Amino acid sequence: MARLGCVAQTARLSLRVAPGSSRTRVVGRHGDGWKVAVTAAPERGRANEAVVELLAGTLGLPRRDVSVVSGHSGREKIVELGGLAPEEIDRRLASAVAPDGRLEPAAAEKEGE
Repeated sequence: MARLGCVAQTARLSLRVAPGSSRTRVVGRHGDGWKVAVTAAPERGRANEAVVELLAGTLGLPRRDVSVVSGHSGREKIVELGGLAPEEIDRRLASAVAPDGRLEPAAAEKEGE
């Protein structure tokens, strides 16, 4: 009898990162991807870690399901996300951005935790 397993769904997200910003947030769409801002400086992986933390919190994913797979030392990054369909990722990121570019209240509360 054959054994069948379930393969977790993964998606890759294209990001433009603005390190050293005044606050950490999802800024909005950027071409085919998304732009995020983090307060962490781009040194010793701090900005990458802040990006992982921001995406995990915003998307409701465990940190282990979010990883930077390309662009570790640049502003353009590819992040792999486990457990969500691309459409759901876009929906959740869009809901974290207010029309004026500020975080929605629910996302802002998570940022303050």
